[in-house]
Amino acid sequence: MENRVAIFIDGSNLYHALRSNFRRHDLNFSEFTGKLCGSRRLFRTYYYNVLQDPAQRPDGHRDQQEFLDILRKTPYLEVRLGGTKVAQGVLVEKGIDIMLATDLLYFAWNDFYDVAVLVSGDSDFAYALQAVKNMGKHAEVAYFESGISKDLLNVADNRHLLNRSFFTGLWVGRRRSRRKGTNKEE
Repeated sequence: MENRVAIFIDGSNLYHALRSNFRRHDLNFSEFTGKLCGSRRLFRTYYYNVLQDPAQRPDGHRDQQEFLDILRKTPYLEVRLGGTKVAQGVLVEKGIDIMLATDLLYFAWNDFYDVAVLVSGDSDFAYALQAVKNMGKHAEVAYFESGISKDLLNVADNRHLLNRSFFTGLWVGRRRSRRKGTNKEE
């Protein structure tokens, strides 16, 4: 029997980890999800993030819209957006984690997938991932070494370390090398 894989991406977590680890975010999501699936069949990828407020951050909103347009053209990928609220003078994400956790559980309960791959390092998802396992599903975590919760790793049946070698060949564009101005893909 072929395993059906559902991938759940904590978009903010992924974006910030890509920026801090590689100083880029031009990830080819079709190739990325294909690598996470391997020879298994992709059910669907869900990408969760907060929608930038155009009044607060017009440039950020415009850049995000361009990025979301690319994501929306990616086969079998759905974008799920939450909002922000101001708490003690600071903008904070609202509803993203609960949206992801709800989908993770709902799709497992309805037997839409056999394997869940969570792309996040956030410990808030550990209990939801354990509940997925309790329903007889397999739970995998794709993570960056610098931002992973031990609780999340302890729950995972399988782990995908998102390091430089993992991302080789998964970038959309080329980056100018610091050596002699040559183009190369990292």
